[in-house]
Amino acid sequence: MGGHGAFYLAFRHQDIWGAAGSMSGGLDIRPFPNNWDLSKRLGIYAENQNNWGKNTVINLIYLLDGKSMKIIFDCGADDFFYDANLRVHNKMLERNIPHNFIVRPGAHEWDYWVNAIKYQLLFFNDFFRSN
Repeated sequence: MGGHGAFYLAFRHQDIWGAAGSMSGGLDIRPFPNNWDLSKRLGIYAENQNNWGKNTVINLIYLLDGKSMKIIFDCGADDFFYDANLRVHNKMLERNIPHNFIVRPGAHEWDYWVNAIKYQLLFFNDFFRSN
């Protein structure tokens, strides 16, 4: 859950982080109540939907002001997280939050990430050079 974790921490702590990136991130955890031991941390989904909602990245976009955070995320078109990434992208567009969203062919697998990391590194290189 690296992409979700990166955005979760960055969105909640913009005073610490100036940029955040996610590759194939699970940006909405609610569709996966039985995966990754999430219920051990958030409670059983059916009984704790509010807690799950407060802790999923897609519901934290309201914290962004569109000025202080540089954002990049990407997802393969065949990734099981693609729909959530697209919904985050659309929410950011609706709220006028500047971001880079990249979609390329690929699934939730190393072949995709080996290619995607190049774009992430270029983004962060530019970010650090400008600051």
